[in-house]
Amino acid sequence: MVDPEPRKRRGPLAARLLALDAWLDSSLYEIGFKARQFWEAATIFSRRFRLKGWRRGIVELLSEGFTLGAGGIVVMLALAIPAFQDTSGDWRAQGDFAVTFLDRYGNEIGQRGIIQRDSVPVDEMPDHVIKAVLATEDRRFFDHYGIDVLGLSRAIFENVRANSVVQGGSSITQQLAKNLFLTNERTFERKIKEAFLSLWLEANLSKKEILQLYLDRAYMGGGTFGIEAAADFYFGKSVKDLNLAEAAMLAGLFKAPTKYAPHINLPAARARANVVLSNLVDSGFMTEGQVLQARLHPADVVDRGEQKSPDYYLDWAFDEVKKIAKPGQHSLVAHTTFDANIQKAAEESVEFHLRQFGKEYNVTEGAVVVIETNGAVRAIVGGRDYGASQFNRATKALRQTGSSFKPYVYATAMEHGFTPNSIISGGPISWGNWSPHNYSGGSAGNVTLLMAMAKSINTVPVRLAKDHLGIAPIKAMAEAFGVESPLEGHKTMVLGTSGMTVMDQATGYSVFAQNGFVGSRHGITQLVTRTGDVVYDWTKDAPPPHRVLSEQALKSMNTMLTAVPVIGTARRAQIPNIVVAGKTGTTQSYRDAWFVGFTGNYTAAVWLGNDDFTPTKNMTGGSLPAMVWQRLMVYAHQNIDLKPIPGIDKPFVDEEIAAKAAEAQKKSEDQAAAEAAAERPPVLSSRTTQTLRDMTQLFQTAPRLDTSTTPETLSAL
Repeated sequence: MVDPEPRKRRGPLAARLLALDAWLDSSLYEIGFKARQFWEAATIFSRRFRLKGWRRGIVELLSEGFTLGAGGIVVMLALAIPAFQDTSGDWRAQGDFAVTFLDRYGNEIGQRGIIQRDSVPVDEMPDHVIKAVLATEDRRFFDHYGIDVLGLSRAIFENVRANSVVQGGSSITQQLAKNLFLTNERTFERKIKEAFLSLWLEANLSKKEILQLYLDRAYMGGGTFGIEAAADFYFGKSVKDLNLAEAAMLAGLFKAPTKYAPHINLPAARARANVVLSNLVDSGFMTEGQVLQARLHPADVVDRGEQKSPDYYLDWAFDEVKKIAKPGQHSLVAHTTFDANIQKAAEESVEFHLRQFGKEYNVTEGAVVVIETNGAVRAIVGGRDYGASQFNRATKALRQTGSSFKPYVYATAMEHGFTPNSIISGGPISWGNWSPHNYSGGSAGNVTLLMAMAKSINTVPVRLAKDHLGIAPIKAMAEAFGVESPLEGHKTMVLGTSGMTVMDQATGYSVFAQNGFVGSRHGITQLVTRTGDVVYDWTKDAPPPHRVLSEQALKSMNTMLTAVPVIGTARRAQIPNIVVAGKTGTTQSYRDAWFVGFTGNYTAAVWLGNDDFTPTKNMTGGSLPAMVWQRLMVYAHQNIDLKPIPGIDKPFVDEEIAAKAAEAQKKSEDQAAAEAAAERPPVLSSRTTQTLRDMTQLFQTAPRLDTSTTPETLSAL
């Protein structure tokens, strides 16, 4: 028998690989075995900590709380991102301009840029000035990190106990964050941003820097910003020289500078200063003996009369100066187009009507811009109280315009060959999935463009845009009129869904009053250096106005717009014996109400609404806004030479104009009645109708009853 072939011996490499494989297998097995042992031991150990009953309930609640908290942090971070974006620019600098403003007659009306010029370091201010501010505004300023939780809790408790707002919970850091980056709108989003920005300021600035910025940039009434400017305005001295009584009066201005301004209401300012002195004692900063002398001898102020600074106008004019000033020319005197009398009349008209009818219509705010026919901006009302809110609603707030946008649509139509007598259907219309309705809810039938404008029929401009014009030409026309607000290119734009500022509305409508020209609006006539050198002159340096509306289109538009106050929606805007023109506007849910109108002398835009976008109580543009406009314009047209509206022969209302308006209105009413009769469905059958006619004939031909017939005769019959 032959022996089998002997096996070959493996080489050294194969032996090493086999050894490595065996090591890996055994190692993995050992690791798995140890892991199972560890897991079993950990499980047995963790069983000792298992909770039951109420303890487990607490743990579960805490677990859910941590989960919800993590989600909340993510949401809060998402809300904070827009806030942090505001800090990306040079937020410390407000520009190194120092501008003194004069009105159209050369009288000084205010200054801007005073903060950078007159700032006094905190270390150089008297100790009682700092203590008075901290005791009133933020007692724990040096103890919190931007948000005073204890102070906020105390304020909430006191407000709940008093059932009204008697204390504020915002820290100085929060107030500075609002002044630097935010507006006064009362929204949850704004409060979230304010909280994050407060933390950001605390992380990037020292307490001294935060206090310095707060004292330098707070509005202190009388057109002054910063405590140094306020000390000079009210007491004629530097903040370094203030005594305790004067410091207490200034510290009381931070809460409500307009309400407690001593040059306007000295008794209220002294009462507020007494509250500040009590705060110094309550906070432990001073004793009653230390403040007694200030109580017995309250501060006196420099007599400046009851002059009121046109702060909203100055803010806008300051921005205009920054646009036109040349590099290196920052200490300037600006001659403006401001008219104090018209400004006062505009403010008075807004305040009068809001006080009289604000609760009835549930409206709290208003804004007005007045432009003379030569393009000079004479007055700006950016809100009811600059001390309460420095947000300029006339130049910065974008609000839907409603039907007050329609003149831009009709102006485009006039340029495309339409006339005021062109007939357009006012019946129902659908544009894709959009089916707009008229204000009355019914169908208007075939109407002239003049009547469609006067009665503010919605379906007519929509039909013009859909079937004849398109959206792009309308948008281009509005922009050509000087509208700077971003306009949406959506089809709903024709009914005023795009947001526009009051300044834009006044600028656009002034084209109709300025014979179809645009580009003349201005607020600065001259800029002069402190040495008297003229560095800007509007008559020489501004680009010349240019025509954007043809003469024929202008005449057609003004013919239609003058009909609105006579036979249309703006009858409350009529001025006795003066021809006026304009258009009302009311937005969805009655959130915004407008009247924008003009004469041959002035154009004025009026907006009324609420800062928080809450609806009013059925307020239309033809009600309160038209009344505000009318009261203002009656004053503005006293003792001036009346100019005719371009395309309208006379500035006065005469019998011919009234007769034409009455004739147009009667024709429209007759046409509407005829269309309504033609569309009225029958409610009686022909047989019933014939029976009623026969009965009527019998009654008419029956013999007359003898009045001498006695009751007995009648009973016998």
